[in-house]
Amino acid sequence: MEYLRTVDFAQLTAVADRVTQPLLDWDSGATSCSVNCIKTPPGEGSPAGMHTHVVDQLFYILSGTMSLEIDGQPHTADPGTLVVFPAGVPHRNWNGGSEPTVHLAFNTPLPSPDEPFARPVEARA
Repeated sequence: MEYLRTVDFAQLTAVADRVTQPLLDWDSGATSCSVNCIKTPPGEGSPAGMHTHVVDQLFYILSGTMSLEIDGQPHTADPGTLVVFPAGVPHRNWNGGSEPTVHLAFNTPLPSPDEPFARPVEARA
């Protein structure tokens, strides 16, 4: 078991695209949760659009400003903000700013690799 995990910030800044770095997952020995570091460029966001999960999801914003819609309500999360998405609550996130956002994404319990992680939700009228 690797007890210390390090974000490769050089890799995050090396490309302009969205980047996900797994820090803890099934492949690295996780048993109770997963953790990823994600960089989202301006104008991009949740690949699944509005969606839900069968697990709780938490984002901790490290840099940039993230725009969010959670259960039909708009929010803005600055660095130092913890965002809570309870299981089953529709949400989406995007970067409406001019600089990349970087956040840690925690999922608990550990999502099953045999089930879809994001479950799309149709837009509300």
